[in-house]
Amino acid sequence: MHFRPSISARHERWPLANTFTIARGSKDAADVVVCTLSQDGHVGRGECVPYARYNESVDSVIAQIKAFESKAANGFTHASVERLMPPGAARFAVDAAAWDLSAKCSGKSVFNALGIDIGQPLTTAYTIVYDSPEAMRKDAQRHAARPLLKIKLARKGDLDRLKAVRDGAPEAELIVDANEGWDLRDFEDIAPDLAAEGVTTVEQPLPANADAALQAGSYPFSLCADESCHDRSSLAHLIGRYDMVNIKLDKTGGLTEALALKADARAAGLKIMVGCMVSTSLAMAPAMALGHDADLIDLDGPLLMKQDRPDGIEFTGSKMAWPRAALWGA
Repeated sequence: MHFRPSISARHERWPLANTFTIARGSKDAADVVVCTLSQDGHVGRGECVPYARYNESVDSVIAQIKAFESKAANGFTHASVERLMPPGAARFAVDAAAWDLSAKCSGKSVFNALGIDIGQPLTTAYTIVYDSPEAMRKDAQRHAARPLLKIKLARKGDLDRLKAVRDGAPEAELIVDANEGWDLRDFEDIAPDLAAEGVTTVEQPLPANADAALQAGSYPFSLCADESCHDRSSLAHLIGRYDMVNIKLDKTGGLTEALALKADARAAGLKIMVGCMVSTSLAMAPAMALGHDADLIDLDGPLLMKQDRPDGIEFTGSKMAWPRAALWGA
């Protein structure tokens, strides 16, 4: 589709139900940027999370969207969004809004256009954030019925935290996310304990600039690249180091690039996790188009909010219903 919409971008702040803490720090709210494309009486929306880890801010993302508006004054397509904007949060917001606008204008949902069967809900992981062992045990107990829990680790006392979560949720499958917080010695020391507690996947154990050390290792669980995986240009460096990639649309710069990255990663023999930043259902919806056949899904952002958007995704436990037309994509 060729788009010639009016373009706007705004900052929104969504309070979280509880403080969200990982190896890099804590936050109590999700700061998001929403891009809106309006054309012929139809409106498409996309949401992104500016991320300081990648030198992004609310102001810089809004500035990128405004710069794109000038570059695309004569109209644009999905392909030209890819060409005119670099990967990252701003492009995700524009790309998602364009997919939504295309669905609204054509009357055909994004999911139908991509040949996705939306008959069954998706099952997401739920995040147990970094805290004291006792607090993490209690949180795990509250969510013990969920089939898949993701534990944030990567500081002194990690083994105590891991054991506390396992004690609180003895039947759940466990993923551990270090968010680049360990060095190689930390990781090698704790790896046997991770396996002993039944951890099936470890996400980004080492900093992205130090993960070449993983090439020489052999581990009894899957290794998943997150901060090391952005778009297709990063893929060659991941093969031989990781078993899985965590594809996040804020990193790829949207669904268009994410679909291509997913296909190339599969062809390279890598498994697929589809993840998210802490954000509302508006950001989860396009990720669901990517995650319908993924090996792992981590799209629990709305579950961490004090309140989600109107017409947000319905969750029954960890099962996600497909988005309503009023939200996105149809």
